[in-house]
Amino acid sequence: MSRTVAARRVAYETLRAVHESDAYANLLLPTAISRAGLSTADAALATELTYGTLRRQGTYDAVIAIAADRPVSDIDPAVLDALRLGVHQLLSTRVASHAAVNESVELARGAGGRGAAGFANAVLRRISRDTPGDWMTHVAASARSDDEQLGLLFSHPVWVVRAFRRALAAEGRAEELEALLTADNASPRVTMAALPDLAGVPDDARRTPFSPIGFRLGGGDPDSLVRSSRGRIRVQDEGSQLAALALTRALPITEGERWLDLCAGPGGKTAVLAAEARVGGAVLEANEISPARAGLVRQALAGVPVEVPVSEEDGRSRAANAPDTYDRILVDAPCTGLGALRRRPEARWRKAPSDVPALTELQRELLSTAVGALKPGGVVAYVTCSPHLAETSGVVADIRREWGAALEEISARDVITSLSDADPGLPPQSDGSGRAQLWPHRHNTDAMSISLLRRV
Repeated sequence: MSRTVAARRVAYETLRAVHESDAYANLLLPTAISRAGLSTADAALATELTYGTLRRQGTYDAVIAIAADRPVSDIDPAVLDALRLGVHQLLSTRVASHAAVNESVELARGAGGRGAAGFANAVLRRISRDTPGDWMTHVAASARSDDEQLGLLFSHPVWVVRAFRRALAAEGRAEELEALLTADNASPRVTMAALPDLAGVPDDARRTPFSPIGFRLGGGDPDSLVRSSRGRIRVQDEGSQLAALALTRALPITEGERWLDLCAGPGGKTAVLAAEARVGGAVLEANEISPARAGLVRQALAGVPVEVPVSEEDGRSRAANAPDTYDRILVDAPCTGLGALRRRPEARWRKAPSDVPALTELQRELLSTAVGALKPGGVVAYVTCSPHLAETSGVVADIRREWGAALEEISARDVITSLSDADPGLPPQSDGSGRAQLWPHRHNTDAMSISLLRRV
């Protein structure tokens, strides 16, 4: 098997695992690449094929349905993944058409025999006869509404398109919807963090505009830098850095403060909190209900020379059992993850509007019990990697109504602006809150929502 064929096989098998077993590409793909012994170039090809196909899956399914003259639900799933991989190469890469068709047909043959191979050959050759622009015209014409057209062209479920529009409209920026959808389909740049007082930004790196601990390398291998720093330099989205720093820098730190990271997995924000606690003389505790993710938190903390106990409890019980205890609490709540679709593209196909009510109820319970675990004067940062208004402003509004005059808001927008070298351009929200909403298309971060609440 040639190395290029091996790269396509790795991509195909990863797609199959994502669709068949609900695997996560970001966890599975590196292992598959290593096991296959791919070169750097072929590993890059496998990565592009995997993530590109997942990001554009909705568009490619519309193309396949037109070319095959049947719904994709009528196509064998294993053959459909071979077709998706082929369509991505035909419409979105410089791979030669004959190679894209022939190798995808062979994948279909392995999945379904001669009949599947003949079907895949016919569909892909039909697609190869028109330009990518022609196919976008065909797809747009197949839509039944303006929102469905956006969803098909930009490969997002319609409900996500509508949720994004509402979140942008809350800032008076609904016209930026297409820019956001476009950004969701682009590979995110690798951003790194140098843990405060433990590591410095390399001389040849470029500092990020908003986080004072963030930077991007001009070249080289990020993983080797992480290893050589013993975990004191990390790969971490700038929005994630800001979420942790918003809590630690909202108010001056008093030595001896007690902090809690309530939903800590996988530990990126926890490591920043631990470094900041070390500088300020605070004591940090962490909690993560999932044992596997708690293990990741412990790994993330290995580079910080302080003791951080990590409990494995339901965050609601953990907070409820510690009333009036903490000076600062981070609630990085479980959410739909709609803010990280660049990074986890399969998530857009796994969530549905029906998931939101249960998540918002959990978020409310976590945030309310966290408020109860604060000392008077203590601050909680409520963070979601989602811009969905029900998960962000809706949850905070409910908690403020519940706690009334016992709770006041600190403007997260002002805190983040004070941290930043460049103006992050965080406009007021239509609900009058101080919530900060970061965006892929505006800030080159995940769409992180950050609110700061202080117990009076």
